[in-house]
Amino acid sequence: MIEQETQAKFIVLRGQGKTFAAIAEELSVSRGTLVNWSRKFRFELQNLRAIHMEELRNKALSTTEDRVNALAGELQRVEEEIKKRDYSDVPTPRLLAMAESLRRQIMRETGTIQFTSPTREMPNDEYCEAVQDWNP
Repeated sequence: MIEQETQAKFIVLRGQGKTFAAIAEELSVSRGTLVNWSRKFRFELQNLRAIHMEELRNKALSTTEDRVNALAGELQRVEEEIKKRDYSDVPTPRLLAMAESLRRQIMRETGTIQFTSPTREMPNDEYCEAVQDWNP
């Protein structure tokens, strides 16, 4: 029971990006044991690191949501203006190009997120040799 609790603490600390040296000192466990646990819990650690990196990115780029919302507002205003326009107006193609540009900027701002699953947790009919990556 104590080892499981220590392993759980290791997973959390390593997922936060702590070094083996810092974890070894905090948990009073040898580095060799930590390396073995790192291999054993590699999928859990990878997902925790991804979550931790996402949190760090959100803190550092706290304006990402604001930028996406601003772009969406601009896109809405452009699309509203396009609805008012007669296609004989010269600036309409420019508004259509702006709308497409804003869509691309929103896609770039929101980026991609990737999760992995340990193969041992996959149903047999879904298993393949490679690590299963999922991109929503």
